[in-house]
Amino acid sequence: MSTHQEEALRTLKQVYGYDSFRKGQSDIIAGVLEGKDTLAILPTGGGKSICYQLPALLLPGTTIVVSPLISLMKDQVDALNRLGVSAAYLNSSLSAESYREVVRQTSQGVYKLLYVAPERLDSSMFDSLSSQMHIPLIAIDEAHCVSQWGHDFRPSYRQLAGWIGRLENRPPVAAFTATATPEVSEDIAAMLGLRKPNIFVTGFARTNLTLSVVTGTDKKKFLRDYLKQRPDQSGIVYTATRKEAEEVCDDLMKLGIATGKYHGGLNDEERAEAQEKFRFDEYRVMVATNAFGMGIDKPNVRYVVHWQMPGDVESYYQEAGRAGRDGEESECVLLFEPQDVQVQRFLIDRSTTDPDRKSIQLNKLYTMMHYSRSEKCLLQYIVRYFGEADVPECGKCSNCLDQSAMIDTTEDARKALSCVGRMKGRFGISMAAKVLKGSREKRILEFGLDKLSTYGLMRSWAEKEITDLLYYLVAEGYLRISEGEYPTVSLTAEALPVLEGKLTVHRRQSAAAKRRETAGTNVSAANTPLFEALREWRRVTAAREGVPPFMLFFDAALREIADRQPVTTEQLLGVKGVGEAKARKYGIDVITIVRDFKDGAASGGYPAALRTDDPQPQSQVAQPSRATAAATAEPKVQISEADAAELAELESLPSHMQTLTLLGRGKSLADIAAMRGMSRVTIENHLLRCAQEGEELDWAMFIPAQHETLIVETIQQIGSEKLKPIKEALPDDVDYFAIKAVMVKHQLTPSYE
Repeated sequence: MSTHQEEALRTLKQVYGYDSFRKGQSDIIAGVLEGKDTLAILPTGGGKSICYQLPALLLPGTTIVVSPLISLMKDQVDALNRLGVSAAYLNSSLSAESYREVVRQTSQGVYKLLYVAPERLDSSMFDSLSSQMHIPLIAIDEAHCVSQWGHDFRPSYRQLAGWIGRLENRPPVAAFTATATPEVSEDIAAMLGLRKPNIFVTGFARTNLTLSVVTGTDKKKFLRDYLKQRPDQSGIVYTATRKEAEEVCDDLMKLGIATGKYHGGLNDEERAEAQEKFRFDEYRVMVATNAFGMGIDKPNVRYVVHWQMPGDVESYYQEAGRAGRDGEESECVLLFEPQDVQVQRFLIDRSTTDPDRKSIQLNKLYTMMHYSRSEKCLLQYIVRYFGEADVPECGKCSNCLDQSAMIDTTEDARKALSCVGRMKGRFGISMAAKVLKGSREKRILEFGLDKLSTYGLMRSWAEKEITDLLYYLVAEGYLRISEGEYPTVSLTAEALPVLEGKLTVHRRQSAAAKRRETAGTNVSAANTPLFEALREWRRVTAAREGVPPFMLFFDAALREIADRQPVTTEQLLGVKGVGEAKARKYGIDVITIVRDFKDGAASGGYPAALRTDDPQPQSQVAQPSRATAAATAEPKVQISEADAAELAELESLPSHMQTLTLLGRGKSLADIAAMRGMSRVTIENHLLRCAQEGEELDWAMFIPAQHETLIVETIQQIGSEKLKPIKEALPDDVDYFAIKAVMVKHQLTPSYE
């Protein structure tokens, strides 16, 4: 062991209380003490700060640490002062008097470490200060900020090389980051002008973290249940926007959970207070945007939940990595929905006008989306992204633990790949899915895509299922998505063996695939006595309330109830489409019907919940008034044989999907309503439900483009509880359906059920 290493180990024990270094720390510190420029890439929680703090303690003079965030500086300086190390920072949070005092003491050599924001370095005052200092080392934290290829590019970091070059005696420079691809690493070294640097990559695998991706869930209920199971644990919930941070925080506080919030809309004092309370466990949960967490050294964070998908893998892994910094087992959960991609695209559009930077960010966004849809080991996916190969499967992420059967999906894959190949890389995933679905959308016909031999090959699939398959083929490397604002999809070389029949493709069987596979072979819930009893209860209850039956529950919800047979309110809330309001209003009736059937108490298919103490024949059950019946009855019209045949062809699809399919074939809403003998409002609600389930709609058909922004602003001002005030505040040519469509498109309202 060298003298440097012995001295470093002694200081480690004396100041920090550790007996040994973590992986890579000893070699990095030894190189820095020998005066070598250094680029060190250590995972979050890998102990980056010690790699420059400890050399600063052993070297004469004051080490300058360049750091991008006020909160990061404050945390590190506070921690050092508690350890008895003299340290300070210079940033905009200081008063003029405090700033001058730090400058004065720095010039007198009082501090061993001085943390500085990059913007402060390029001032004449700091040039004057640095000329009076003995600087043995310049440490640059979060060094990925210097690279335009990085996820958190800061233009102010680009001036660092110039400032370092102007120093009379250039000291060694050490750059540190947790998340850098090989491309970013090269850019960091070049942009900082590092001289033959020692480069250390200690590995990206955080084996104490359990990664999970959860899709298609009620996020509020999931989070409530998740936190309920972890009453004594500390965690972070990340949201994409300030508004969501406020809403999630309010929801958790109503549950009696000690929750703080942190985002850019709060003032410095509010953010500092929230951070301190979280660090000292006064807040059990912190709900925050990505403004929170960089450099926060809180070791006992046991879980990080992302309310939606972040914009890139680097941000995700850096934020998720704030769990388990003490090395203990911790969890990282990503709640993913397809619309997350649109939220992130909006944020990218708003954050930069530079086309090159936007292209880089969009490419990173698509890579993050592939992670969210991948069926492979999630830890492997991340470390391979950062250039680390030969890492075994973690065995504990949500994909590794998924026991769903792997099925041969080669034939479906060949159809999808063949379609993409025939589209010659000119269109995106959405258009490919529409062609395979057999859509009659205007653009499909204009481009002549309905003439392709692959048109309509997957007509029986829901468009969302086709889209999921295409994204799966991207994640598996058979397809590639181009960079840029309008990405197109094309074949890769790996697709050829599949198309030639030389390679098979296997995939975990989805719920939709299971339904298609068993269609016609099993008795569906729709034909069971319990389902029919639930439908009868719904009919009677709806008639009593004077509303159409679908306003109580959609058929899909009744099928799931018949399938799951919930006998408690909690179980009922697990059914898709059943929220707290419906459970309160109808839960007792529904649960009673289910229990009657489970106990064998129902007679003649008519459960006790629908009977009275003095049972009446069916004809005497309370019926709606004539006025109500007329208002809610579906129109009955004669339809042509061709229309009847077309409806028969679609009979196996859910009702709302039948409507979407007919729309895709070019039929108007009025035509569909007439064909199906339904009201226009019913047809409109079918389409809104499709959109909420992930199907893509051509919103321009329903939302007047010139009024869309106005509609959004009006809803935000008035609230989404009642439609009439919104309608009255808008131009006359904006109808109710346009308002509801905007609500669904922009997620401004709960589900339409």
